[in-house]
Parts: sequence; C-alpha cells; structure tokens
Amino acid sequence: MSAVSSKVRRTGAVLTVFLKEVRENLRDRRTLMSAFLTGPLLGPLLFVMLVSVQVNRELDKADQPLHVPVIGAQYAPHLVDALKEGGIVPDAPVADPGTAVHKQDADVVLRIAADYGKAWRKGEPVQVEMFYDSSRQDTRSAVERVGKLVETYARQQGAMRLVARGLSPGTAWPVQVAKRDQATPQSRAVLMFAMLPYFFVITLFMGGMYLAIDLTAGERERQSLEPLFANPVARWKILVGKLAAICVFSLTSLAITLLAFAVVGRFIPAEKLGMELDLGWHFAGYVLLLMLPLVMLLAALQTLVAAFAKSYREAQTYISLLMMVPLIPSALLAFLPIKAQAWMYAVPLLGQNLGIMQQLRGDGVSGEQLLLCLAGTLAAALVAAAVTAQLYRSEKLAISG
Repeated sequence: MSAVSSKVRRTGAVLTVFLKEVRENLRDRRTLMSAFLTGPLLGPLLFVMLVSVQVNRELDKADQPLHVPVIGAQYAPHLVDALKEGGIVPDAPVADPGTAVHKQDADVVLRIAADYGKAWRKGEPVQVEMFYDSSRQDTRSAVERVGKLVETYARQQGAMRLVARGLSPGTAWPVQVAKRDQATPQSRAVLMFAMLPYFFVITLFMGGMYLAIDLTAGERERQSLEPLFANPVARWKILVGKLAAICVFSLTSLAITLLAFAVVGRFIPAEKLGMELDLGWHFAGYVLLLMLPLVMLLAALQTLVAAFAKSYREAQTYISLLMMVPLIPSALLAFLPIKAQAWMYAVPLLGQNLGIMQQLRGDGVSGEQLLLCLAGTLAAALVAAAVTAQLYRSEKLAISG
C-alpha cells in the first residue's frame, strides 16, 4: 500500500509541475509565437514560396530567349545563326566583357576573335571566349545553355569537316561516353532540399527555447525558483516536470511544421524539373519518430545551459550560441559529402540528418540504422538529463544575482 502511495505521490509531483509550467507559459505571447506560429507555420510557407519562385525562375529562363552580348559577331555569322536557333538573342557588344559580367550588366558575354574567319577557312581551330561569373548561382543555367550551344555547333562543324575529307565523324571521337543516370525523380529532390533536416531541428530548438529559459533562468531572476525548491519534493521530480513541458512545446511545434509541409509541399512544382517530392503523412510520421529522442536531448541541453545563466538575457545569449550546434551535421553533409557508415546513425543530430535525407531520396532506412539513431540519441539525452539533474541539486541554482 505504501509503495502504491509513493508512486502516486511521485507521479503527482511531476504532473503538478508539468501542468503548472504548461499553463503559465500558454499565457506567454513570446513563447506561443515562437513555438506555434513564427517558425512552425511561417517557416514552411516561406520555404516553399522561395523554392517555388526559384523553380519557376529557372523554367522561365529555360523557355525564354536569352540575351547575350556578342563581341565580333560579324566574324562568325554561321555561329551566330546557330545561337539564334537555340533561343539566344545576340545583343550589342560591350567595351569590357569582364566588367560587364562583374557588374551584373550581363550574365554571359561571348567574344569572337577577329581572325576567326581566316582560321576557319584554313581548317584551323578557332577560339570563342565566354565570360561569366561562376560565383553567381542565378546565372548558372544561362552559362550552361550558351556553352552547350557552342559545343554542339563545334561538334557539328567538326563532323562536317571530316566528312568533306572522306573520313568518318567517329574518327575524332574514338571513345564515346554513354551516360546512365541512376538518380530517381525522388532522389533528385535532395539537391533542392538538403537543408530540410536542419530546418526541422531548428523548429524543435525554437519550440522549446523560450520555455527552457523561462523555467530556469527566468524563474531564478524572478526569485520564484527558491520557493519551488522549498517544497518537500525531490529536485529531479521538478526537473522531469519542467523537461516534460519543454518537450511538449517542442513536439507540438514540430508537428505543426510537418503538417504545414504536408499541405503546402503539394504546391512545389518539383515535377517540372523532373523531381518527385513526398512530404506527406508517411514522411511526417517518420521524421516525428526520428526526432523523439532528439526532443529530450535538446530540452535537457537547453535547460542545462539556462541553469548556468543568472538572468533571462544571459540565458538567451548562451542558448543562441548553442543553436549553432545543429548546423554542423547539415553543413558537413552539404559541403563534404560522405558515405554513411552504420556508426554515424548513432551520433545525435548526424543520425537524424542521414535518416531524413535517405527518406527524401526514397531509399528508406533499415531497422538497424533506425535503432542506432534512436538508441544513440536517447543515450545522449539521458546523460544530459543526468548532468542537469545533478546541477539542480545545487543550492546555488535557486539564488539570483
């Protein structure tokens, strides 16, 4: 009987703290805006809108005539005609092609040498210079379009020269590469949505951030933490109640985000680029499962960091620095592509990134990989919670100033 009563008291203490913190923070406009509106709803809408605008811009550039300044067009009329057939509109020459590209007055500039005609008649190689700026992502499609047209024209003319000399055009190309692209329409979508895992992690982070700050540093600054600790309740029970409240806010924030992506993701014109994107309920459920232990880990880390701060503002500074940590795995996979090893799934954040990316590609995750991801992150969450619980035992935590 006493064991049952003890269990009831333990459950009641945790539940009381949990309900208290949730109820109080539901009245906090800043917490509600961060957890349920700004990031979860506006974030996906803005993300999808930017992607859709980029896709439509790329499609418009591919379909519309491309204006390209051509220097020395009179020296290669046949080449200029071939460019016109490919949708290129030769514009008036510019005095300095390098400066025109640098100042973004033109995406691409072609310059044909004055001795083009003389070298052409002799059957000698001729040179066409193409000026562009590879650091400008918005001009990549224009550069590729012009480059392919010039290369196609060069191949055609080279083949005609060989035929005129009684040779097979294949003589100039003894080795031909047959490209076999193994990418699926779904896997190609990964190129566009490589930062999506980071977006989900940040949603979790922001969903519980203000709550974690208020429940520790905020209460410490308001001097309401000391009366709470004065109750005849074990400190770890108070901590569990606070962590549960943070986890609920974070999970709700993530759920709203996944719901928003499931709805607005249908409006992304990915199929126009030969891509297939599935952000529906199956994807949402999978992401939610992967993120469950990460919710606990982030809540414990945020509470731990906030416990070291003496004021609300100081805790904001510390946790803002902590926000940079989730960026590391996404940046690592984006700029240093690596082949996933089994042990990587056990690394918190990295495992979630790998799992979400594989789901986007349509490859799926094996049971072993899923188990490693959940177990590794859960173990880290328990360690972080244990360290935070040890800090909660300190009497200095309740003292402000």
